[in-house]
Amino acid sequence: MKKLIQCCLLLLVTNLVHGQYKILQIGAKSVGSTELKLKLVARIQGYNPSPTNPTDFYDPAIYSPKSALILEKIINGKAVKKLYINSLEGGQTVVYDMNDSLKKICVISHTFATADSGLFGETNFPGYSFKPGRTNPNIFTGKPVEMCLTNNDKYLWVPYYRRDYDTLAQEPSAIAIINTDSDKIVRLMPTAPLPKMVVRSADGKLIAVTNWGDNTVHLIDVSSGNPAQFHYVAHFVVDYKLKLDTFSKKIDRDVECGLCLRGTAFTPDSNYLFVGRMHGGGIAIFDIKGQKYLGSVFGTKENVRHLLIKGDYLYLSSNNDGVVEKTKWKDLLKFFLAKKGQKKPQYKNWRLAFTGQGARTISITSDGKYLFANSNNQSKVSIVRTSDMKTIGSIRADPYPVGMTIDKSNKYLVVTAQGRNDKGGNSVMIYEITR
Repeated sequence: MKKLIQCCLLLLVTNLVHGQYKILQIGAKSVGSTELKLKLVARIQGYNPSPTNPTDFYDPAIYSPKSALILEKIINGKAVKKLYINSLEGGQTVVYDMNDSLKKICVISHTFATADSGLFGETNFPGYSFKPGRTNPNIFTGKPVEMCLTNNDKYLWVPYYRRDYDTLAQEPSAIAIINTDSDKIVRLMPTAPLPKMVVRSADGKLIAVTNWGDNTVHLIDVSSGNPAQFHYVAHFVVDYKLKLDTFSKKIDRDVECGLCLRGTAFTPDSNYLFVGRMHGGGIAIFDIKGQKYLGSVFGTKENVRHLLIKGDYLYLSSNNDGVVEKTKWKDLLKFFLAKKGQKKPQYKNWRLAFTGQGARTISITSDGKYLFANSNNQSKVSIVRTSDMKTIGSIRADPYPVGMTIDKSNKYLVVTAQGRNDKGGNSVMIYEITR
């Protein structure tokens, strides 16, 4: 990455155009405040096979990139820094070396044939069934969505938003467990329909899988450290379970998703789990030790999309309103427990920052002082100073930015632009963070 940045600083690049959308220049002027700035220093894209800029990398595997994750660890005595990108429609996870000018390491395919049957410990998922006549449900292509690491970053978990044959998301989906030393899938577990978020508990013993498709959340015990022994320990329903056998071919399951559960965060003590309700607002709260859904607290904006907890504070993005909200998570929990049993308790102690319409993924610096937010509708990334929740700057992004991750040193911010109908996006932007 050092060589990559050095060569791009002096480049003057003409705008690339894809469809009707202009793509921003690499090496453009840094944007932000006097205390924090962002500068686009590289792009990986899947739309222009002949880029003129040496820091603009073409890779056809980047097809509707949904999420990004940076792994930093020591493997066989060597410092490794890998960038994982989930290409949703491509059915692949693409891996790059951030220590070697974004050299592509490998592509992890999520297409499975009969020969891969040994990856499945089980096929069925409790409470769900495959359609009659589905003779081999484990021959499929999975569409990878979000990611998380467990077991000292040994395993990467990638849920499949759908199996390719299940267009209405009425059947069990699956989640891949990838060994990050070899970047090989070592096991596949079934999930409920339309899993999106997967998050590790602070104590490292559990992961939560949150399903967009039917108002459910599930817990998997990973404490053994052995993928063959990972197993489900709890199944939650938020208010009601969506009936899946009533959907017709005209239904858009991206919209017809009940409460559309999305953002997910464990409290730092691992005792509670918060899950955002993207339809209707509010946050569902779960007692992890008691393995019980306790109810929901309201008072947020209507479209709660992404949640994260940093220290004492809970942050969330609201998609339609284009804002990021902040509160002390202990205050929210205390309020909710005191009002437990009341219908739709309204918690109002939020601080807001406007970051742009279509606020999607948010990331925060390791010291908790600055937060970054994607604006999907306005094609930009905003910087928020968390002390007073003031938006201090923004920088252009390729059309429809959606995913985001930050490295441990707070040096790079990676943003995915998913693209729509083959226009815009289909790119991964790497921004340098400077002060």
